[in-house]
Amino acid sequence: MPQNLRNVAIIAHVDHGKTTLVDGLLRQTGTFRANQAVGECVMDSNELERERGITILAKNTVVDYRGTRINIIDTPGHADFGGEVERVLSMADGVLLLVDAAEGPMPQTRFVLQKAFNHHLKPIVVVNKIDKPEARPEQVVNEVFDLFIDLDADEQALEFPVFYGSGRQGWMTADLAQARQGGEGRNLQPLFDAILGRIPAPKDDPEGPLQFRVTTLDWSDYVGRVAIGRVHRGRMRTGGRVVHLSRNGSQQEVTVRGIYRFVGLSREETEEIEAGDLCGIYGVETIEIGDTLAAIERPEAMPIIAIDEPTMTIVMRINDSPFAGRDGGRFLTSRHLRERLDKELRVNVALRVDPGEAADSFLLSGRGVMHLGFLLETMRREGYEFAVAKPHVLYKEIDGEKHEPIEYLTVDAPAEAVGKVIEILGTRRAELLKLDRKGTFTRLEFTVPARGLIGVRSRLLNATAGEATMHHVFHGYGPFRGPIEERTAGVLVSMAQGQTTFYALDGLRDRGQFFVPEGAEVYEGMVVGEHCKDNDLVVNVVREKKATNVRSSTKEMFVKMPPPRTFNVEDALEYVGEDELVEVTAKSVRLRKALLKETDRKRSDRRGESG
Repeated sequence: MPQNLRNVAIIAHVDHGKTTLVDGLLRQTGTFRANQAVGECVMDSNELERERGITILAKNTVVDYRGTRINIIDTPGHADFGGEVERVLSMADGVLLLVDAAEGPMPQTRFVLQKAFNHHLKPIVVVNKIDKPEARPEQVVNEVFDLFIDLDADEQALEFPVFYGSGRQGWMTADLAQARQGGEGRNLQPLFDAILGRIPAPKDDPEGPLQFRVTTLDWSDYVGRVAIGRVHRGRMRTGGRVVHLSRNGSQQEVTVRGIYRFVGLSREETEEIEAGDLCGIYGVETIEIGDTLAAIERPEAMPIIAIDEPTMTIVMRINDSPFAGRDGGRFLTSRHLRERLDKELRVNVALRVDPGEAADSFLLSGRGVMHLGFLLETMRREGYEFAVAKPHVLYKEIDGEKHEPIEYLTVDAPAEAVGKVIEILGTRRAELLKLDRKGTFTRLEFTVPARGLIGVRSRLLNATAGEATMHHVFHGYGPFRGPIEERTAGVLVSMAQGQTTFYALDGLRDRGQFFVPEGAEVYEGMVVGEHCKDNDLVVNVVREKKATNVRSSTKEMFVKMPPPRTFNVEDALEYVGEDELVEVTAKSVRLRKALLKETDRKRSDRRGESG
């Protein structure tokens, strides 16, 4: 196998600088033309990724350094997208582990690194953002070493090289003393040299019979389905006849109509790709993630990639509110939803879709609220309109006992708020594992049931004046920890359809916090605010002030209503109650009661009590 090829994945916690470092690697190898206008985080091509500053969909690019072709795979840092991480690491021979010089290893660092060790990938540790005032590189390297020990890293992995620098400024060095002096005149050459020296070249046999495993699916309007993966043995040739070995065990002879090789951020057609390299192929419309393409004379399937099981489920149904179709949505029917979900299943391996109890509903199962919320937000932006119910976790029966998904949770909070954090999470059946002071903040580590995390983020932010940050990762299944209190506050429910008025909202301001501003369109059964007590309250937010012949100063000119609380899709999923729905349209995210009329809700409550 030629030594001029490397496959390296970049792994890190959310917002530790993976995508920004890739920008620097691309720039310093001349991947961009001198006159090419390029923004930041070019690998985060998805609109949602740019908004949130996180990588969600795994992507790869290629740089050429001193005659060596380096395939760089940018992996998601959030545990909800473990399906992406698992697959792309199977294409790599080594990893760059990025760690923030101030924050150190975080839950997602542990999550992705564990998967890298499962694939026996050699690591290079990069302590990024060394220019931060609160940087503590020595302690961070010690924490990384402790993490490697905890994850049972082998002797080779424990001898990892360490680089310090700034991906944003485009420099790295192995000398900490030099790093403290700044990056003037430096570049990323030391990191490139380490990739060539530390990451092994592929050991795949280009002369053997073909084996190619699909790790990602893409779609082209010109050629149809594109299967992306690594050639693990032999050579992939355009026009070649191969055997398609499906995950379900079936076999079929097919023709590879075309091959893409990756060049920089784009791809181009080629005639042949040999073992060890990555490519995309088209012409096999029935191919799925995890399938193998093999030589006809020796059709051997590769091991199926294990994918993390779903831990959370929601019900999606058509939107039947009075405002259905008013917000510019183009796809409103159950047929539209079914077609879109079928399309998603082709590329989203961690998603499960089953028929719901009603004919116009679907049961969506995924890795967490963010995983499901990303799909719902994407569909919303594409013009789909629907309603979803409160998320529920998926339980397992192990040895005759009920088990539930447990998350490993890390919370960074101001020292004075530690007691409040412990109290809030204690009500969610969390168990405190570790408490560690880091500067002005304290880091608390818990194990907590996945259902205990639903809605807890807003409570922690309120208790810490918005300063707490929380991150969690799937820990495993554990015995059921008992009941958890639901949302303690009731909601304000509109009794009529119309436009909210200042007069009505001002008269109700002592009843709680509103979710709608003055002048908003509401309908009967829509949730318009949070009640200050634990019961629901039906209110009239469209009531107008009666006209009189008595002149008075306009109160509206001097009294301002507090700004309403707004929700994105994930916030709404975490907030919504058992008898409520999240209405998702092209322009709005609303909360509503499942039964819009108050008489229907009372009748349902009576039936529940008698039952």
